[in-house]
Amino acid sequence: MGIVNLRGSNLIFLIFLLIAPVTSIAGDFDGSKPLSGTVDKILEVNQFKVNDNVNPDTVNLPKKFIIDFNEKLVRPSRDSLIRKISKIERVVHIENKLILQGVEEGLENVDDGLAWSMTISKKTGKVVLSASGDGVGYVVFGTCTTIDKF
Repeated sequence: MGIVNLRGSNLIFLIFLLIAPVTSIAGDFDGSKPLSGTVDKILEVNQFKVNDNVNPDTVNLPKKFIIDFNEKLVRPSRDSLIRKISKIERVVHIENKLILQGVEEGLENVDDGLAWSMTISKKTGKVVLSASGDGVGYVVFGTCTTIDKF
């Protein structure tokens, strides 16, 4: 076997091949495409205890959700029992993270409104959502994948 001679345009082409896949993967979680997400684990925290085995249904959170960046909505997947839709009030890009924020008024005549912030890794699609209300906080861990349409 001979030694490969990497000069000029061949070297540039090789560098492009090495960088291009990383760029396209990182770009999938930048808010340019809708995302499908799943809830992996929920922690509920109040001043007395931490519950690390929370069922999403009990806190009115769908196990599977869709993030629609065009409509600025987080909605349940079609097969979800929970039908609550959340409006995305703010979208911010920080470092390699996409931050979504919103507020929920909750049920009428119940003090269950809260504010939430979702961080999505632009590299991996891993999600951490934190939400806080009156004397309670939630930390939700999940995973997103890109979808073409929903």
